[in-house]
Amino acid sequence: MTPSLSHRLKHNRSILAIVVSKNCIFAGTEDGEILVYCLDTYKRIDVIEGHRGSVLALALSEDETLLFSGAGDRFVNVWSTKTLRRVYSTYSTYDIGDVFCVSYSSQLETVYLGAQNTTIQWYDLKEKDLRPLPKSTFHPHFREDRFFDSLGPGGVRSPRPEAHINEPSDAKGGQDLEIHKQHIHQFAHFGYVYCMLLAKGLRDDPTEEVLISGGGDGAINLWTLNKKGGAISALCKLEDGRDEGESVLSLALDGSFLYSGRLDGEINVWDLETKQLVRSLKTKTGDILALSVGGGYLFSAGVTGIVDKFNSQYERVARFKAHEGRILASAFVKRQQRHFYITGGNDDTITIWDIKDCVQGNAPSTRTNNEKLVECLKQLVSYPTVSSDLKYQADCRRGASHLRSVFKNFGAQTTMLGLENPQWNPIILAKFKGNPATSAKRKKILFYGHYDVIPAENTQGKWIVDPFNMEGINDYLYGRGTSDNKGPIMAAIFAVAELVAAKALDSDITFLIEGEEESGSRGFEQAIKANKHLIGDVDWILLANSYWLDDHVPCLTYGLRGVIHATVEIRSKHPDLHSGVDGSSLLDESLKDLVMLLSKLTGKHGHVEIPGFYDPILELSQEEEELYDDITRALLERNPSLGDQKELAQTLQRRWREASLTIHRFYTSGPDNSTIIPRLAKAAISLRLVPDQTAQQVAESLQSFLAAEFEDLGSKNELTVTIDHQAEPWLGDYHNEIYKTLEEGIMKAWSDTDTNTRHRRRSSAKPISRGLSSLSLTSTTNGKPKLSPPTSSTLANGSTTPQSSSPPSPTEPSFFPPSKSDAKSKPRKPLYIREGGSIPAIRFLEKEFDAPAAHFPVGQASDGAHLDNERLRLVNLYKARDVFGWVFRELPKK
Repeated sequence: MTPSLSHRLKHNRSILAIVVSKNCIFAGTEDGEILVYCLDTYKRIDVIEGHRGSVLALALSEDETLLFSGAGDRFVNVWSTKTLRRVYSTYSTYDIGDVFCVSYSSQLETVYLGAQNTTIQWYDLKEKDLRPLPKSTFHPHFREDRFFDSLGPGGVRSPRPEAHINEPSDAKGGQDLEIHKQHIHQFAHFGYVYCMLLAKGLRDDPTEEVLISGGGDGAINLWTLNKKGGAISALCKLEDGRDEGESVLSLALDGSFLYSGRLDGEINVWDLETKQLVRSLKTKTGDILALSVGGGYLFSAGVTGIVDKFNSQYERVARFKAHEGRILASAFVKRQQRHFYITGGNDDTITIWDIKDCVQGNAPSTRTNNEKLVECLKQLVSYPTVSSDLKYQADCRRGASHLRSVFKNFGAQTTMLGLENPQWNPIILAKFKGNPATSAKRKKILFYGHYDVIPAENTQGKWIVDPFNMEGINDYLYGRGTSDNKGPIMAAIFAVAELVAAKALDSDITFLIEGEEESGSRGFEQAIKANKHLIGDVDWILLANSYWLDDHVPCLTYGLRGVIHATVEIRSKHPDLHSGVDGSSLLDESLKDLVMLLSKLTGKHGHVEIPGFYDPILELSQEEEELYDDITRALLERNPSLGDQKELAQTLQRRWREASLTIHRFYTSGPDNSTIIPRLAKAAISLRLVPDQTAQQVAESLQSFLAAEFEDLGSKNELTVTIDHQAEPWLGDYHNEIYKTLEEGIMKAWSDTDTNTRHRRRSSAKPISRGLSSLSLTSTTNGKPKLSPPTSSTLANGSTTPQSSSPPSPTEPSFFPPSKSDAKSKPRKPLYIREGGSIPAIRFLEKEFDAPAAHFPVGQASDGAHLDNERLRLVNLYKARDVFGWVFRELPKK
C-alpha cells in the first residue's frame, strides 16, 4: 500500500538530518539550524541556531533527554531536549572536516562521531569532570588554518575576525569537551565515514553494543566497544568481493539484518550472524542517501526524490514521489499504535507519511481523537459546498449528507430540514441527548454553524494546495472551509462525542448547521419557524464563526453589526445612446443621476446623511471603554507599529460600534466602451448597523431619503431602490453564564505559554506570504507621512504565531482534568471584542428561542477565510474542541 501524506513542514533551507523522539521531530538544516516540531500539532516549537556549518547528523540518547548534533563546523554539540540549551560542545584537536554521523551509547555514556578525515572519534561523558580543562589554542575557533591563515603576498597574513562575531546565537553555554588524541581511530575507513549505528545482540552478551560504520571506501566495519572509556576495536569487516570505492552512504538495522545503501540505487542485505551478504536490491531512488526500517518494511530514499518500500520478503510493494528534489534524511516512528515515515529533502520540506499497513501481529491500528478529528475535517472539506453557484448544488447535497452521517455515527438523532426553494441547501438538525437520569432538568444548548463555503476556483493558481483537498503544512490545515466554518463545526461535534463516550454529557446539545450562510442565510428563518417543534426549547445559543484580532490572544465576540444590502437603480425611457450623437444638457442621463443621488448619502468623513440615522445608537460606556484598553494593550504589545493606543482604540470603535455606508460597485447597460450613454445604471450599496438600530426602520428611511432626493433632481428617469438582504445587529451580554463558562474554558486551554511575547529563539523560516505590508503610507500632512488606519489585514500580517521555548508535554490536549504542567502556566483572559461583520442568524435565533447567544471565534486573524489559502491552525482546532467540551459539560451545572 502506498503511504498517504499526513503533513508537510515547510522551511527555507534544505533538511539534511532527522531524528524523532516520542513527542518531537528534530531536523538539521544546511544553515546550521536544528528545527524542533511538535508531533501532535506540527507546530514549530523552536529554531536552534546551533552550528556555523550544515547540520549533517542528529542522534538521541535512549531516554531522549540528550540531543546530539554533528555539523560541517567540526563540532558535536549536545543539547538538553527539555530546555533546548547546549549542555556540551565536543571537538577534536585535529582538523577533522565535516562530521557526517553521530551515535551515542547510553550504556557507556559515550558519543561517537564519524568524520571527513576518515577517523572515528569518541568522548566518554563520564570523564568530562575528570579531564584537564581544554586549552583555548586547540579550540577550532582559535586554531590556525593551514590555508586561510597562511601568509599572503609580501608575507602578510589577513587579519582573522573575532571568533564570536559569526557565532550562532544558541551555540553558547555548556561545557567544552576536547577529544583526547588517544580517543581517535585514524583511518577507520579509507574514505569519508558517512554513516554509523549501534547494534545489540551480535555478541555472546546480548546487551553488549557493537558500532557499525560505513564509508566512502565501500566498506562496512564492525567495532567492539571497551566498557571503560568506550574505545573501539576492529571486530570484522563485511565484504562481498567487490573492489573498494563504491561508497556506503546509509545504514539501517532490523534485528540481525543490516541494510546498506550505496550509489545508483543499490541496497545490500547482510546477515550479521553469519556476516554474509544475502541479497542485493535495486531501486529507482538513485544514490541511496537515507534508509529506514519499521512496521515490517524497509524504506529507501535518495537523489531522485522517490521512496521505494519493501516488505519482509524484499518485494517492492510501493513506490512514491516524496520530494521535488533529493531526499537527504529519513526516520520511522511508532506513536500510539500508528506508524509514520518522515523524510527531509533539499526542497526545504519535511514530509510525514502515514503507513497504514504497518500493523504487526494482532494489534489494531488506533488513531487518537486528534487524528480522527483531522481526518473527519479533511473528508468534510473535500465536498465543494459552494452555495452561491448552482453548479455545486449536488456537491452541497452530498456534503450535507456526509455531515449528517457524521452526526449519526456519533449517536445523534438527525433530520434534514428542507427550505422553501428546493434549489437552496437544507439545514441539518442533529440532537445529542444527555444523561437519561436527568431528563427532567437537563439544560439545552443550541450550536449554530454552516457547512457552505465561498468559491475557490483556483484558476490563477494562487492556492498552494487544492482548496478542496485539505493538506497540513507546518502547523496549519489549508483548504476552503477549514476556518469558516467546517473546522469549528467538527471541533464541536467531537467535543460532544467525547462527552457521550465518557458518559459525561448532562445536557442536550442541538446542532443547527445551515447551507446558505454565505448566500445570506436564504430561507433559514422560515425553515426554523416551520420546524420549531422539532428543535424544541433552548437555554443557550453558541456559535463559532469568526476570528481573533491577531494570531496570539483568544477572543470572545459579544457584538456584531447588522447589515442592509440594497440596489439603487435608475432607468431611462430612452435606449442606450451614443454621446457624440445624442449627448446634451437636455438629456437626463441615468448614470449622472445615480452619481448625484449617491453623493447625497454621505458627507465628509463618511458621515451618513439619512435623517435620524444615528439617533438610536448607544453611547460608549465606561465599562466598555475599559475593554478597548485591554484590547489595544494586547495588540500593541506584539505589534507596536500599529501606532498610538488611543487612535487604535478609536479605529476599532468605528469599525465595530459605528454605523457606516459603503458603495460596492456600479453596473451600466450597453456595450463596454467610453462613448455610451447607458439606459440603465445601478449601484450595489450596504449599510452596516449597530445596536439599537433596526434593519427595517433603516431600510425604510433609506428608501424614503433616496426618493426625496431623487425628486429634487427633477429628472425624467425612474428610480427603484431594492432591499436585497438585511440582518439585525447583535449585542450579547458578556456578563452572563455562557460567557463566563467560555472564558473559563479558554483560560484552561490557552495560557501564557501560548501567548507569551518573549521568546529566546529567532525564527529563520519565512511564513507563507499573503502579499501584505504591516503598514501602508498614504498622503502626507505638513510634510509628514500619514499612516492609513489599521485594518484586519494589517493586524493579521503583523501577527505571526510565536514559537514556544520548550518542547510539548506528551499528553494529548483534553478538556478533562488538566495536567500538572498546565497548572503551572499563568492563564490569560480572552479579549472581549465586537466585530464589524454580520451573521444574519444570531439575532434571529435569540429572539425566536428567547435564549442568550455567545460567540467564540476559533480562527486567527491570518486565517484568510474568504481569501486564497484559507487555513486553520491545528492547535486552535484541538483547543476549540476542548473549550466546547468544557462549555457543554460545565454550563448546565450553573
